[in-house]
Amino acid sequence: MKRKSLAKRRRALARPSVAREVTADIPPLGEEFWRKAVRNPYYRPVKTSTTVRIDADVLAWLRAQGKGYQTRINGILRAAMLDEMKRGR
Repeated sequence: MKRKSLAKRRRALARPSVAREVTADIPPLGEEFWRKAVRNPYYRPVKTSTTVRIDADVLAWLRAQGKGYQTRINGILRAAMLDEMKRGR
């Protein structure tokens, strides 16, 4: 595959983008749009398998609440993470 010369690449970058031309007539999204916005219902974060040492009584308490204790652990940790991020740490 032949590479474009530096001059050709610079000329190509200097031309108006087709994407900019196509989207130029789309108005910016206002506050009302963002107030009604919802997270993508199909979004699934990437999961990583890990080993964590948890106090036996804490694990017993989580398991006593029924199936899905690992999901509850993740929810508790996510809430703590988001709270800390909100406070700007």
